[in-house]
Amino acid sequence: MHIVEFTAGSLRFVDTVPAQAPADGFVWVYLERAEYAATLAEQQALAQRLGGSALLDVHARDLANETHPSNYDATSVYDRIVFRRLPTADEARLAPRGADLARIDSRAVAFAVFDRLLVSVHPPGCPTAVAFIERLATDARLSVEAQAVRSRLPQSPADLALQLINQMVDSYLDHRKELTRAMDGVQDALLRADARAGTWPALMRARQRLHWLQELCEEQQDAMQEWLDTLREQPLSDYAADATQALARRDQLVARARDVMEHIDRVLHHARRLEQSAETVVQIHFNAQGQRTNDIMRTLTAITAVFLPLNLFTGFFGMNFDHLPLIHSGIGMWVALLLLLALALAIVVLFWRRRYLSHERDDEV
Repeated sequence: MHIVEFTAGSLRFVDTVPAQAPADGFVWVYLERAEYAATLAEQQALAQRLGGSALLDVHARDLANETHPSNYDATSVYDRIVFRRLPTADEARLAPRGADLARIDSRAVAFAVFDRLLVSVHPPGCPTAVAFIERLATDARLSVEAQAVRSRLPQSPADLALQLINQMVDSYLDHRKELTRAMDGVQDALLRADARAGTWPALMRARQRLHWLQELCEEQQDAMQEWLDTLREQPLSDYAADATQALARRDQLVARARDVMEHIDRVLHHARRLEQSAETVVQIHFNAQGQRTNDIMRTLTAITAVFLPLNLFTGFFGMNFDHLPLIHSGIGMWVALLLLLALALAIVVLFWRRRYLSHERDDEV
């Protein structure tokens, strides 16, 4: 557990939870999920003392639920937000072998946002929170004057939660590159003339990943939209006593929440665009297959048309009659052979001039 106390533009790490929240700041309590579940009674007492209310039982279970979807809920005292982040490369390697490779893995991060307290529950070794804590630890070693000039220090529990969520959304933006490379590889394989049957399972897995990504983004979008509406509807007195300062703080939170939603929209738009691209490539693949089939049938039809008159010619001279032209002539066989070759050559030239045997297309518009 990490406890950080923010006061008027400065911060400090403390070993124990203070008796009360600072009047000009707030307290952040960082917990891993197993630690939170083991100290739930202590966390409820902490929330009652610093936040003014214990967590509802349903919200307490939500914070401990590692499979909870992205969601927002609120009470008159605090807000409860669950946001799912992507795993790191190390976490992905440690995933069970039987896990669904088509499904995008994610981890639930839960927040209980009070006026003077933020309780965040993370998976073990959450890289987003760890990186943020390391940056805060670096800031804590600065002088108070140096800390005061830093504009990125959170001004409220909601501001801190939004900064953490914004970093989690950035990992989704990076995930677009991986999905794009996977889709490009599958699409290139489908557009080849010798496309293999194994390409289709890869395409279906890629499309399933896109569907999971869209569902994750839509859940995140709904949660952030509900929170954004709550931030806008809250009275200014909940932000600060001074009206000007309260308006500035609300606008800052609303702007940060809208920035998070804009990032989610970019990921969702990219996923939909990749899905449309995949559908287009499938249509191009079948059109190309149909065109190749037409070319093959045209060639076979042309070859059949070449040999059909020859079969008729040989069938005519193969009849069992005594009185047939050239049947008793010594040069009859050579004359018939020359006629066959001339007929075949004439048909081939005719088909070639009409482009029945050529894959070239007319350049005329």
